[in-house]
Amino acid sequence: MRTMLVVPLLILVQIFLCIGSQAQEWTRFRGPNGSGISEVTGIPVTWTDIDYNWKVGLPVEGSSSPVLWGKQIFLTGDDAEKKSRSILCFDAESGRLLWRRDYTFDSYHLHRDNDFASATPCVDEDGVIVVWSTPKQVLMIALGLDGKEKWRRDLGPFRGLHGSASSPIIADGSVLLANDQMNPKRFSFYLPEDTDWNSGKSFLIALERKTGKTRWKIDRKSELAGYATPCIRRIGKRPEAIFTSTAHGITAVDLQSGEISWEIDKLWDDRTVSSPQLHGDLVFGSFGKGLSGQRLVAVRPDKSGGKKGELVYDVTKRVPLVPSFVVKDDLLFLWADNGVVTCLDAPTGKLHWQERVGHSCYSSPVWIEGRLYGISKHGEVIVLAASKEFQELGRVDLKEKTFATPAIANGVMYLRTESRLLSLGKAK
Repeated sequence: MRTMLVVPLLILVQIFLCIGSQAQEWTRFRGPNGSGISEVTGIPVTWTDIDYNWKVGLPVEGSSSPVLWGKQIFLTGDDAEKKSRSILCFDAESGRLLWRRDYTFDSYHLHRDNDFASATPCVDEDGVIVVWSTPKQVLMIALGLDGKEKWRRDLGPFRGLHGSASSPIIADGSVLLANDQMNPKRFSFYLPEDTDWNSGKSFLIALERKTGKTRWKIDRKSELAGYATPCIRRIGKRPEAIFTSTAHGITAVDLQSGEISWEIDKLWDDRTVSSPQLHGDLVFGSFGKGLSGQRLVAVRPDKSGGKKGELVYDVTKRVPLVPSFVVKDDLLFLWADNGVVTCLDAPTGKLHWQERVGHSCYSSPVWIEGRLYGISKHGEVIVLAASKEFQELGRVDLKEKTFATPAIANGVMYLRTESRLLSLGKAK
């Protein structure tokens, strides 16, 4: 009798654990460790308006990506005319707005495709963290899941020709931020005469998650403002954070001590936007200029514990500048800004296929059930088979400008266009 009672209880516990892990899997830009990979099933290949669970209009516009914790969705946006930035919280099941917090700011120069709240927030069981910048300050704010502010940090002024967009992440009790800024003196020919000529103070920083106090800070050289979001590489039980930048190439930092584990310096000469990715012992990073990527590198850290690593291979054609990569099942997928998609063998860089699939894009592709979902700037979702053979599976028009990357949790894909949030798929 006892056994008969225990078995159903164990099954119930496993079900709740699975539900919880699935519901909490998209807590930062591009989900689990920034990979863009989801284990959710049941997302359709094509759909129409009647297939959405719900669609809601957003009170602010923007390009940051949504993140989720449990049944709460968080995203940011701005009202440029009112000079106000907002963090919004929605109910994931109904799309109902649960709360909104507004913060005023002084307007400043941006790239035409950037906005004042483009950094994606991060979230955990203690709440949500946003980072917003102006020339006067890099501001990090921690709020509870109920929207009440817990702490804030002013991390100093920001220098960047196109504005900022670096997203924070939460890892092992720390909040990490890559704050790579521009050196105005080196790039004076780009700037108006009234520019503040003080160099941006670039640094990497880890703050205590619960208090906002500095755990460690690493000063950096300043060349061009960076926009890449870090990821975490684990060697046994030791975690290290992976950062990319113009001035320093690829840098690995011991997450606990703040010491640089290894660095591969000066792999490029221009800005980093797409975020680093991992595959086995390889680390992938890229850079680009203008409207296109210039070089992607696959590097291998020194196995003997040295401070340097080796270049395994590089790619110099059809490389993404803004969209981040997908690495899955020994395949590396590059979705370039101009709509050309490339499939490579991840360990070697061997080309499997390369096809132009559509218009230019800023959104990063995501992987779901052996498929790639990419979105053009105009809001066209293009679905491809994530395999060694090129196959287009479907196209759907979101009918609005889209720069954000989808979030996938609760068995659902949440799509953010410039002014709408949409829920697609059925929760298991």
